[in-house]
Amino acid sequence: MIPGGGQPNMQQLLQQAQKMQQGLAAAQEELARTEVDGQAGGGLVKATVTGSGELRALVIDPKAVDPEDTETLADLVVAAVQAANENAQALQQEKLGPLAQGLGGGGGIPGLPF
Repeated sequence: MIPGGGQPNMQQLLQQAQKMQQGLAAAQEELARTEVDGQAGGGLVKATVTGSGELRALVIDPKAVDPEDTETLADLVVAAVQAANENAQALQQEKLGPLAQGLGGGGGIPGLPF
C-alpha cells in the first residue's frame, strides 16, 4: 500500500492537468496572433480576423460600391466577416481540438468550454 493513500497519483494528475492548461493557454495566444481571411462577392469584399475571431481588417473593392445599392455591399461585408469567422473556428478546432480531447473532450470536465 502506498503511504498517504495514493497521493503520488493525484500529484501526477495535477501536473498533467497543469501542463495541458499551459498548452491550451499557449494555443489560445497563438490563435490571437494568427490572422485568417474570408471573402465574398468573388473577392470584392475581404475580411481578416484573428484565430480568436477579432475583426482586424476589411478591404472593399471600389467595384463593390454602388451608392444606389448599399444593401448589397452590407450583405457582402457580413458574408466576408462570416466566412473569415468560419475559417477562424476551423483554425480553433485544429489548434484546440487535440488539447480538448486530452482534457477529456466533449464536456468531460465541468467548467471547461469543450
